[in-house]
Amino acid sequence: MAEPLSLDDALEVVLARARPLPAELVPLAVATGRVVAEPALARVDLPPFPSSAMDGFAVRAADTPGRLPIAARIAAGDPLAHVLEPETAAGIATGAVVPPGADAVVPVELVSEADGEVEIPSAARAAAHIRPRGGDVRAGEPVATPGETLRAARIGALAAAGVAEVVCGRRPRVAVLATGSELRPPGGELEPGQIYESNRVMVAAALAAAGADVAVLPVAPDDEAAHRRALEEGLAADVLVSTGGVSMGPHDLVRRVATELGVEELFWRVAIKPGKPVSFGVRGSTLVFGLPGNPVSALVGSVVFVTPALRALQGAADPRPAYEHGRATIALRRNAERDEFLRARRVGDDGPLLEPVTGQESHMIVRAASADSLVHVPRGTGEIRAGSPVRYLRLP
Repeated sequence: MAEPLSLDDALEVVLARARPLPAELVPLAVATGRVVAEPALARVDLPPFPSSAMDGFAVRAADTPGRLPIAARIAAGDPLAHVLEPETAAGIATGAVVPPGADAVVPVELVSEADGEVEIPSAARAAAHIRPRGGDVRAGEPVATPGETLRAARIGALAAAGVAEVVCGRRPRVAVLATGSELRPPGGELEPGQIYESNRVMVAAALAAAGADVAVLPVAPDDEAAHRRALEEGLAADVLVSTGGVSMGPHDLVRRVATELGVEELFWRVAIKPGKPVSFGVRGSTLVFGLPGNPVSALVGSVVFVTPALRALQGAADPRPAYEHGRATIALRRNAERDEFLRARRVGDDGPLLEPVTGQESHMIVRAASADSLVHVPRGTGEIRAGSPVRYLRLP
C-alpha cells in the first residue's frame, strides 16, 4: 500500500485539476462573493465633476479673506448654472458641482453669514475641500480585476463607477452525498444501531459559503446498486463530494464503485489528522472527493481540500487555504506522522489567541461546534510551546 500523500502534495494534485469554469455576466446586486473573470472598467470619471467635500462656500482663494456677496446657492444634484464671478461666493452643499471660476471651498463653520453676504476671516487655500474630477478613478480604468473576490466595498466602488454587471466565474455545481445504511434523517426515531445523518447539511453549508451551488442527494445505503445510482447522479455535477465508505471495511464501496463508473483516482489517503482516508479523483471535468464519514473529518476535508478546489474553479487568483496567524494558548504536541488540524476558538483582543476546544476526536461534532478555527499543527517531533505562533483557518 502506497504511503499517504503529504498535505501540500495532495492540495497540489487537487488544484492542478481544478480549472476555471466558463464565465458569465452577473448583475451587481447579486455579485457579492463572486470571482471576477474579466476587468470591470469605470464608465465615468469619479467624481464625474469637481465636487465640494464640505457644506460651505465656493470662492476664489484670491478673494479671501474678506466679505463677499452670495451670488448663488448650489445643492447636490443641481446642474452647472453659471461661472462664479470674481469677488463673489456661492453657497454649496457636500457633493455639489463646484462652479467654474471657484478654486476653493470654505467650510460653513469657519464663516459668518448675514444680509446676503459671507464674512471669511482667513485666507482660503487653493483647491481646499474640492474633490477633483477623476481623483478616484478615470473612465476606462479597472475598478475590479480578474481573480478578485467581490466584497461589499468593491461592490460599492463598481456601482459608483457606473458598472451594473460584472463578468464572473460560474458558480460550481456541487453534489453532496452521504453513504451508510445506519443513517437516518434528524427528527425521526432511531432504531438500535442507527444514527442521525449530519454530514450532508454540514458539508453543504461549508461549500455554499465558498460560492458553490449545492445539491444534496439522498443517502445511499450500503448496497452496490444504490451506490452506483447515487454516484452516477452526482457525477453530472462539476464536483461530487461523498462522505463515508472510503476506508477499507466490507461496506466501504465508494472508491470501487466510482472506479467502475470511470473515475480516475489520483490519490487515496493523506497524512493528516483527522481525515486521513480522503480520496480524490476525476471523471472528465468532474472533480470527485471521497471524505471520511466521521463528521469532523468530513468538515476538515471540506475546508482544506474541497473549498480551495471551488475557489480555483471560480478563477480565484490564489485559491489555496487562507491561513491566518495567531498564537497558541497551550502547548501543542506534534505528530511525527501526520499534520493535525485542531478545532479551536479565537479568544482575546491581542493576537488572536487560539484556544483548542475539549474533545478533539473525529466523531465529536457537538464539542467541535463551539470552534471557529482549525489550528494547523505541522507534523514533526516535540511540541509547539504555549504562546508560540501558529497558523489557522477560519471555519465557515
